[in-house]
Formats: sequence, structure tokens, C-alpha cells
Amino acid sequence: MPTQVASLPVYAVPALGPALPEIVLAIGVLGLVLYGAIKGERSTGAVTFGAIGLLAIALLLVIVQPNETQTTFFGAFVSDVFAKVFKVLTLIGSIVALMLARDHFARLGIDRFEYPILVVLATIGMMVMISANDLIAVYMGLELQSLAAYVIASFHRDDGKSTEAGLKYFVLGALASGLLLYGASLVYGFTGSVTFEGIRAAVEGGASTGVVFGLVFVAAGIAFKISAAPFHMWTPDVYQGAPTPVTAFFASAPKMAAMALAVRIFMDAFPAIVDQWRQIIVFISILSMLVGSFAAIGQTNIKRLMAYSSIGNIGFALIGLAAGTVEGVQGVVIYMAIYLVLTLGGFACILAMRRGGTMLEDVTDLAGAWRNHPYLAFAFAGIMLSLAGIPPFAGFFAKLYVFIAAIEAGLVALAVIGVVLSVVSAFYYLRICKVMLLDQPVAAFDPIPTPVGGVIAVSSAFNLVLWLTAAPLVAVALIAAQSLF
Repeated sequence: MPTQVASLPVYAVPALGPALPEIVLAIGVLGLVLYGAIKGERSTGAVTFGAIGLLAIALLLVIVQPNETQTTFFGAFVSDVFAKVFKVLTLIGSIVALMLARDHFARLGIDRFEYPILVVLATIGMMVMISANDLIAVYMGLELQSLAAYVIASFHRDDGKSTEAGLKYFVLGALASGLLLYGASLVYGFTGSVTFEGIRAAVEGGASTGVVFGLVFVAAGIAFKISAAPFHMWTPDVYQGAPTPVTAFFASAPKMAAMALAVRIFMDAFPAIVDQWRQIIVFISILSMLVGSFAAIGQTNIKRLMAYSSIGNIGFALIGLAAGTVEGVQGVVIYMAIYLVLTLGGFACILAMRRGGTMLEDVTDLAGAWRNHPYLAFAFAGIMLSLAGIPPFAGFFAKLYVFIAAIEAGLVALAVIGVVLSVVSAFYYLRICKVMLLDQPVAAFDPIPTPVGGVIAVSSAFNLVLWLTAAPLVAVALIAAQSLF
């Protein structure tokens, strides 16, 4: 009798096309690490440009990906239009943050090759978060992004505020990660699945108390990442203590990824129990708008003020998620796209506040800027008015779409609260405009670096002309929202 040989199990090799941008970034950043280790500090310029080039290549790869929904890595990673849109926003935020950092870090004497590498690593984590299709992928992407962010928060290690910011971010971030992981374990325990598809099927007929309890912990962990109240306590200190280009990065790209993750988890894994999780989102939204509107009134440091502005804006964006509809998700996409441009432009204006080589961060330092720097004052005032939601600036349309979605979903009270708190928040935005336009001028700022001036110009142009050309953004946002349903 011939001897029968047992056949080895055959494992399918996952198709790597949907994750090609992330793979290119991962391979490229390993090359940058090797080059930086060999060349040392002399490699800083080359590594920075290499990192920007890598991110640009990844952006192009994301854009040319097919619009059809594709999964890989055994369903743990998904590529669809929703993911494409938020990856584009995230990559733009990372590229601009690197462009803003080079001159600033060179002036501070901390221009090292590790920074662009850490930004690229964080961006890979953010892109995994956006495409995560199960709870394990969510945690992997979140931790990759967070670990790099903890380091760059304290990148100016000779500055006590920067090291304090990194420590606070790390301690509170570890707590938030623990909350999210505990919630994910509860969801897995009560549904028997870590995939969004399996969870969706398990809660189709209703969710048990254990699932809802786990979802509360997951929401708490995500709320930390998007700086939503009551898990916002790290934001003002980290925004103020970290170097300004790092703050610009934190306020832009990670916000895109975390909001995309929140929308995908709630809309993709728990659509059948929208009435349960809507209560959580409404609570977080109202509290974030309250904190962002009232806590910023007494702030004199411009970066702390922008931190509270960020908290408030996340609250407004969550109104769209609370709606739980296609129009609501469309509103979230529109809001985050406009918020990204305004935030990058706002922090570019803050980076222009330099006098005698020293960075200035007090609101009063903008006194009389209209006379000394009319271009800067005009741009910054436009961004502040836009963040306040005053027409015809871009920020008005951002809030309009989420308010309409809330009203159509029957959340009229939430929309009314949002409108009232928009009026309250307008106080501190208008105060900045008043300081620039009406106060007695002080000494002029130093010349604005070219990358900073370019970002201000692009952001201002977008802010002013969006009302004429909003149709493409609205259409893309609608397609992205429909891909989740």
C-alpha cells in the first residue's frame, strides 16, 4: 500500500491592492529610517522632503483606487469611497503639517530627521483606522497613530511645556486606549465577533445590555481621540505645550481619522441600534459644544483658544453623526473637510506671529495687525468668522449641512442648541477680529516664511470662494456617505 502523505493546509494570500497606499508608506518609511540612521542629522532635509514625497505618492494612490468597496486581510481592512475621502483629507493634513514645520523647527534648533518619520508612521496608523473593518484593526491603527503622537508632542525636549504636554498626552491616552479596549472586549464577548459585519448581524434584532455597556466604553475611547467632552482634558495643555507645527498636525490629520473611525464603527457595526447609541452621541455633542463655546471665552493664549475651538467644532460635527442618516454622514464629511482647511490656515497664521525671532502666542500680540500686516489680518479674520459660522464664509455651510441633517432626523432640539452655542462661540472669534482691527498697533511681525504664506493664501481662497463652488464637495460627500449604507 502506498504511503499517504497528509496535505498541508493552504492559506489564501490576501489581495494587497486595497491597502497599497499603506504598504507603500510602510516600506518607504523604513527606507527613510535607514537613510536617517546612516547620515545622521545631515539627513534632515532629505528625509523631510522624502516624507512629503511619500505622502504625496500615497495620496495619488488613494485617489486612483477604484470606488467599489473592497476588503482584504480576511475582511479586517476595507476600501470604499468613504475611506478614500477621509484618507485624502488625512494625507493633506499630514503633508501641510510637515511643510509648516521645517522653518519653525530650524529656528528652534530642533530640526531632526525623526520628526517627519514619526509623522509618516502616525499617518499609516490613521489610514488603518479609517479602513478598519474589525475591532482588532481599529486598535492596531489607533495605537500606531497614538504612540507616534506621544513622541512628537514632546519633540522640543528642552522645553518644559513640551515635555509636560507629551507626558499628559501619554498618560491620558493610555487610559483612553484601555477604555476602548475594554469596551471592544465586551462587544466581542456579547456578540461573538470582532468584525463589523458579524457585530451588525448579532445586534440585528436588538442589543443586550452588555453590548450597549461595551459600546459606551468604545465611545469614550473614541471621544478622547477626537477631543470631545468630557474626554477633552488633555487638549488645551497639549495644544499649548507642543510646538506649533505639531499642534497644527494634531488639530488636523488625526481629527479626520478619528472622526472617520467614529462614523464607521457606529454606522457600519451598530446601525440596528441607532436609538441606543444616538443618546451617547447627542450627550457628547452638546457637552463638547458647551465646553468649546464657554471655556474659550476667558482664554488669552491663542493656541489654548484654538484647542477649545477644536472641541466645540467636533461637537458640531457630531450633530451629523447623531442624525444617523445618509444626510447626517454627508454633513460630517463636509464639516470635517472645511474644518481641515480652516484649521491649517488658522495655525499657519499663528506661525506667522513671530517678532524678533520669538514666537508669540497671546491674543493681544495681534493688536493692530490690520495696519502692519493687512494680508495676514484679513486672512485670519476671515478664518475666525468662518469658524464662527458667519455667512458667506465656508464655515457657515459646514454648520448648515449638519443642522439640516439633524432637523430631518427629528433632532430639532439638538439643532437649536447648536445654533445658540454658535452665537456664543462667535464672541471669542469676533474678539480676535476686534483686536486686529481696532486695537492700537504694536511692533510688526517678522517676514512670513513662504510655506506658511502659501498655506494662508490657499486656506483663505478656499474660505472665500467655497460658496460659489461647493457643488463638487457636496456631491463627493454624498457618495462617500452612501458607500456606508
